[in-house]
Amino acid sequence: MDGTIPQNWAAYTAEEHAVWDVLFTRQTEQLRGCATAAFLSGIEILHLEKPGIPDFEALSEKLMRATGWRVLAVPGLIPDAAFFEHLANRRFVAGRFIRRKDQLDYLQEPDVFHDVFGHVPLLAHPVFADYMQAYGAGGLRALQLGALRKLARLYWYTVEFGLIREAGELRIYGAGILSSPGESRYALESPEPNRLGFDLMRVMRTEYRIDAYQQSYFVIDSFQDLLHQTLDADFAPLYATLERLPDLEPTTILPEDRVLTRGL
Repeated sequence: MDGTIPQNWAAYTAEEHAVWDVLFTRQTEQLRGCATAAFLSGIEILHLEKPGIPDFEALSEKLMRATGWRVLAVPGLIPDAAFFEHLANRRFVAGRFIRRKDQLDYLQEPDVFHDVFGHVPLLAHPVFADYMQAYGAGGLRALQLGALRKLARLYWYTVEFGLIREAGELRIYGAGILSSPGESRYALESPEPNRLGFDLMRVMRTEYRIDAYQQSYFVIDSFQDLLHQTLDADFAPLYATLERLPDLEPTTILPEDRVLTRGL
């Protein structure tokens, strides 16, 4: 079983479509000048500005033309092996339900807005699309090596909560930030979190919290650099090394860390 189900787009109510429209309008207005250019370009390429929850079949047609990816519906979280198998084969799985009107600002479980608005536009970027496929293949290997906990941190601090240096500033590319009105401001403007230069081993040593805004963000120089660091790494010895090193709290700053500010 691959965990997927029909999206059943015709079953969405007018109220559910209206919730998407409110979220979409609010976030796109807020993210101008804050999100990576690749994300904003992806919205245009995929025509996500069209009102209402996107139809995954129509969305997949556009995405296939851009980078060969498809979007499939799932009822919620699916087993790790199925998730990685989908990514490794350029299939992105997205929850089909949408939050209620009284949950606009926060929802712990990812819904269709988080999954599609937050993740899918960047899948139209060829390099990031390749990174996501490479991560899926790496996830299947991590399952065999018993190292999923370490690799999950890489997904968390890049795909979900990553920042990028772009146009002389820090910009957002992580879906968890892009889909959150509060964290999209906090990640760039608050003096509280650490903003650290990306290093593969450093990221995979760092714990994270799921119940609060992040205490550290890791900043990549480019999607190409992120892809190269991932593809060039030999993960089996890396996992062995990580097992000998202590985990780091999210608030930790090491002497060798590159600490960054928004103005670069």
